[in-house]
Amino acid sequence: MNKIMECVPNFSEGRDKEKIEKIVECFRAKENVKLLDYSSDTDHNRTVVTVVGEPEELRNAVIEAIGKAVELIDMTQHSGQHPRMGAVDVVPFIPIKGVTVEDAIALSKEVAQTVAEKYNLPVFLYEKSASAPHRENLAAIRKGEFEGMAEKIKQPEWQPDFGPAERHATAGTVTIGARMPLVAYNVNLGTDNLEIATAIAKKVRFIGGGLRYCKGMGVALEERGITQVSMNLTDYTKTAIYRAHEMVRMEAQRYGVSVVGGEIVGLVPMEALVDSAAYYLGLENFSMSQVLEAKLME
Repeated sequence: MNKIMECVPNFSEGRDKEKIEKIVECFRAKENVKLLDYSSDTDHNRTVVTVVGEPEELRNAVIEAIGKAVELIDMTQHSGQHPRMGAVDVVPFIPIKGVTVEDAIALSKEVAQTVAEKYNLPVFLYEKSASAPHRENLAAIRKGEFEGMAEKIKQPEWQPDFGPAERHATAGTVTIGARMPLVAYNVNLGTDNLEIATAIAKKVRFIGGGLRYCKGMGVALEERGITQVSMNLTDYTKTAIYRAHEMVRMEAQRYGVSVVGGEIVGLVPMEALVDSAAYYLGLENFSMSQVLEAKLME
């Protein structure tokens, strides 16, 4: 593939394996499209897919998958720890090779217009594709979630960018846009107290005075009897994984809570892991040029 665009659609289904497979099937056996990864979480009740491809073929596969999710997922019956506002909650396009952010923006708008017309789905544009500053942040758009969107979407400042100004009865709304690569990193805590996890997340995330390129929230992992600080590091070159991990650990100390593990959701750039390895090993003057796999890809 000469041009590579990445897409990481998030679907509001993490428990019904049959439905998940039907959605993911839309990305398999497609020319110039490669399914890299998909992971489901029962507590979050969410599936995150990572797929790359030539822009045109990728666009077609994403549109097909959105249609399948609209058909299979009924948001009136959905519950989970992760905030969500639709059967397809968010669809980011990320430039990887031979394409620019402007290309990703154009592709996101094309997909947004198509799914709005084809599936009668209200669509918001976010991040680099946002039509107004107050729509850049996904959390601001998603506030109120599926249930609250029925009234929110009627407000003049929250009219969708494409599609009807009315929440889809079962599929809700979807947010589509272009962004740079991010790292979805979670830190698990040795407590079942969600208030503690939420308080730590508020300290760590940028909006609460924490790390500049960190978004975070507290999540209960009920099956394991623990909680989690779930984070998106929107620029891992400026807010490193190790820095987020250590800040969570530091804030957890005030509650007498220990960190019991970390978790990466989906795929992660090699540079992000190498950076954290260099920190914890205390490596001096270490660079990506010393990584064997990186040299082989040059």
